[in-house]
Amino acid sequence: MKLTTLALVALASLSLAFAQEAKKGAAGPLNPAMAPIGDPTYKKPMGNIGAKGDTWTQTTIAAGVDGKPRAGKETTVVGELVEFSCYLQLGKHGEKHRACGQKCVASGQPVGLLTADGSLYMLMEEEHDPRRDGATSDFRKTAADHMAHVMEVTGTLASLGGYRAIYVQGFVKK
Repeated sequence: MKLTTLALVALASLSLAFAQEAKKGAAGPLNPAMAPIGDPTYKKPMGNIGAKGDTWTQTTIAAGVDGKPRAGKETTVVGELVEFSCYLQLGKHGEKHRACGQKCVASGQPVGLLTADGSLYMLMEEEHDPRRDGATSDFRKTAADHMAHVMEVTGTLASLGGYRAIYVQGFVKK
């Protein structure tokens, strides 16, 4: 009887320890130690990026195969601006990763948007020809300026084979 009671107490203690450890590791994609700048609930974005417009601009339509780009739909998503590769490879985001993310984006690494549920979107300039020809320089500067901020992003959502991107309008040099 004593041995059974002792075994049950040990088993209960072990179960509690596993539950506490699982809870610690349950941070999931949003590591609380790497909180974004601003409202960590993502309910009050610090600002907006992107402009509403046609799903695809004329230069994108013209560049599509037979004048038909892939399907897309206008969307607005709230999330933290992250440097895509550091987040995907290392899980880094938030204020602690801001300076690194800014350097990476300035060096040409991809920009990402991390939502409260852990979804990750790549952010791209929408206008095909200006993007291709290097005429959309304000986008990277804006993304770097807002790295680790929770922002509202408007653009065209496109997805293919598990990849998701939001193509943002409004960054063509004037």
